[in-house]
Amino acid sequence: MNNQKQQKPTLSGQRFKTRKRDEKERFDPTQFQDCIIQGLTETGTDLEAVAKFLDASGAKLDYRRYAETLFDILVAGGMLAQEDLETMQAFAQVFNKLIRRYKYLEKGFEDEVKKLLLFLKGFSESERNKLAMLTGVLLANGTLNASILNSLYNENLVKEGVSAAFAVKLFKSWINEKDINAVAASLRKVSMDNRLMELFPANKQSVEHFTKYFTEAGLKELSEYVRNQQTIGARKELQKELQEQMSRGDPFKDIILYVKEEMKKNNIPEPVVIGIVWSSVMSTVEWNKKEELVAEQAIKHLKQYSPLLAAFTTQGQSELTLLLKIQEYCYDNIHFMKAFQKIVVLFYKAEVLSEEPILKWYKDAHVAKGKSVFLEQMKKFVEWLKNAEEESESEAEEGD
Repeated sequence: MNNQKQQKPTLSGQRFKTRKRDEKERFDPTQFQDCIIQGLTETGTDLEAVAKFLDASGAKLDYRRYAETLFDILVAGGMLAQEDLETMQAFAQVFNKLIRRYKYLEKGFEDEVKKLLLFLKGFSESERNKLAMLTGVLLANGTLNASILNSLYNENLVKEGVSAAFAVKLFKSWINEKDINAVAASLRKVSMDNRLMELFPANKQSVEHFTKYFTEAGLKELSEYVRNQQTIGARKELQKELQEQMSRGDPFKDIILYVKEEMKKNNIPEPVVIGIVWSSVMSTVEWNKKEELVAEQAIKHLKQYSPLLAAFTTQGQSELTLLLKIQEYCYDNIHFMKAFQKIVVLFYKAEVLSEEPILKWYKDAHVAKGKSVFLEQMKKFVEWLKNAEEESESEAEEGD
């Protein structure tokens, strides 16, 4: 028998230790603000010390609850700093380190920046410049997402020219950190790549105005990027409309007139247009899958569209572009491999193509795709062209 006295339970309960990092000091917004300001005052202008203070304070203060207050204080501090890129780069590191350490602050910070951008008119020009530089650096290092730029499309900001002026400083610092390709990729990711002209009022939303404004501000690469984007968009729109006109069976004269107007309006060169016309013509028909039948079908189809193609091969370079498009198409669509020479001969007879570009293509302007097959197909026709050319030269000499 166990004579040892059984220990009686107590009513005091058991005390558990709480890990210090789980303890948050419960302050109201004013106390939180005072605590942050005091810490920042003690660290002074040493931004490394500021970053360390914010890192350590996150364990004691409730950043999650008072994120807006925290960022208001930090941004206000940035507005007091010097107006130069180097200072803003150092300041950006404070935000970068803080958000990497406390990932849950990321959305709150983006919301804060969106809010600040909407109220840009409330800042002085110097403060706007500093905020623009800071935002550009933060976009470059990935602390901010390019979707925050939506705030710049606010009607009042755009109307008063605030958005465009702010964008100049922002893009300068962003491109300084990265390059135009990285900036373009970030804009594309959030479908912002085709919206940059919206930084201007509707009556100034043209490539010419955008290019002039940003080139004069020292952002030629951004101007060229927007011009290229506009051209790509115009080409896609041209191809779409062209295919619709063909499917409706619109008269060729109307189609040609429309395409020429678009060429002039969007400054699209003829060699580019002939590539678009060729692709559109080839996409308007369901091709036979049998190799022995597709050549006949292609000749019949292309004979019908020869006048349309001929309207856009008035330059040697356009003819050469068409030849390369035909070569690539016949190689990429295996049923057309044996049709290449027949298509070229048809276009020669229909005056879509002429001797010189064909001879140049054969000699050194062809691409690698299916080269040996197509050169062999063209051998006899090229010999005939050369002989015909020599006969013409002889006749001309005799005439002299």
